[in-house]
Amino acid sequence: MRRTDLDDESCYRAVKSKDRRFDGVFYTCVATTGIYCRPSCPARTPGFANVAFRPTAAACQAAGFRACKRCLPDATPGSPDWDVAADLAGRTMRLIADGLVDREGVDGLAARVGYTSRHLGRLLTQELGAGPLALARARRAQTARILIETTDMGFADVAFAAGFSSVRQFNETVREVYAVSPTQLRGRRSRPRGPDGTVVMRLPVRTPYAGTALLDFLRLRAIPGVEVVDDETYARTLALPHGPGTVTLTLPDVADEGSTAFVRAELALTDLRDTAAAVERARRLLDADCDPVAVADAFAGDRLLGPLVRRTPGLRVPGHVDGNEVAVRAVLGQQVSVAGARTIAARLTREHGAQIETTVPGLTRLFPSMDALAAVDPEDLPMPRVRGRALTSLCAALADGTVVLDRGDDRGAVRQALLDLPGIGPWTADYIAIRALGHPDVLLATDVGTRDALRALGAPGAVDTEAWRPWRSYAQTYLWQSLVQPRGDN
Repeated sequence: MRRTDLDDESCYRAVKSKDRRFDGVFYTCVATTGIYCRPSCPARTPGFANVAFRPTAAACQAAGFRACKRCLPDATPGSPDWDVAADLAGRTMRLIADGLVDREGVDGLAARVGYTSRHLGRLLTQELGAGPLALARARRAQTARILIETTDMGFADVAFAAGFSSVRQFNETVREVYAVSPTQLRGRRSRPRGPDGTVVMRLPVRTPYAGTALLDFLRLRAIPGVEVVDDETYARTLALPHGPGTVTLTLPDVADEGSTAFVRAELALTDLRDTAAAVERARRLLDADCDPVAVADAFAGDRLLGPLVRRTPGLRVPGHVDGNEVAVRAVLGQQVSVAGARTIAARLTREHGAQIETTVPGLTRLFPSMDALAAVDPEDLPMPRVRGRALTSLCAALADGTVVLDRGDDRGAVRQALLDLPGIGPWTADYIAIRALGHPDVLLATDVGTRDALRALGAPGAVDTEAWRPWRSYAQTYLWQSLVQPRGDN
């Protein structure tokens, strides 16, 4: 269901059938009303001659359309296109969502992806229907709407948190995009409440969604002081651009197919300017832009994976809030058990992680910075000397920007840069690609867990994993999940 594979007739059929699977993949602009909608909008379907289809909300806004008040088209998960293609548009959208334009401007964004500002603007307008400023503006408007409707924050704080440079700019944008004032947008909606000093938001995810399975994966690897997992929630500390913070996520199990569910996110931030970055990093962890229906369809007829998908529909690839942390933990996990890697990570955190005060019991430290770990003598690390040197070399490369793991660089180039470092082999680079870069199509063929799972499932000696493209990272996750889930009736 990639937008690039759809013509106007296919889009219109999706709109007529109110197909929720296409929400976030494209948007419908209605000429007679001047509004844009998600494909599943419950309003009466307009005639084909009166609609146009655009790939982003920013493109709709740039064309003069306002967001539908009934279906709230920007309250949808992002397009899964971006993770599959990993092209310039996808990489740029991830950086914009992380707030890079708000922090460094369009010039900073262009430098980050290796283009001039003018050329980047032309390319994005051609691909997404809007330039970087319009895309960033649409993202700020979306963040502002969520904060207005789901928190009791004052409007000045909302403007600040959403990335606007002034309250006036915030007011003008809200009125232009939603055709109402911030006061009218807030209305009488009930708002979830958290402890004082926190922001509570709802993060949309496509269904089905296997939240419990994701919690179990995170629980097994949780580092004391940095992460806390209970029966329903995952909480952790965050190192954000303007200061530390915490996020607590309540993960649902939702079996319904083709709808939108919401993950409750409670943020406690040192600086409200980090709201957009914290939300984007939480979404990466949740694999929030996944299309679980497309994954299930791809594996439906597979003898090995089909039963696993039916047993746990909506399984997500566990992402992460910090690519650098994933890389360090991948090296710590080389040739040791998950429990052993967790123990080493806990020790490094106690010795080198900054201590912070939080409102969440059990969260007391940030994961060590790359500068701090790069300065450690490999002889003093609790691991074999060769692995210690590999760890400090990796941290030095991450600290000086030789390797960047924020999902903004080409995945192939990042993998090669990792392999060029001493002690980083294919398994480590590919594990980082799955969890840090959000690559949907990586299988760890030499992984012990992969081999054990295939053996337990009765796989023949050679498995045609090419048939699992472009979702091999999801195949990998299902194989890992099969090792901890009791086998039952399919």
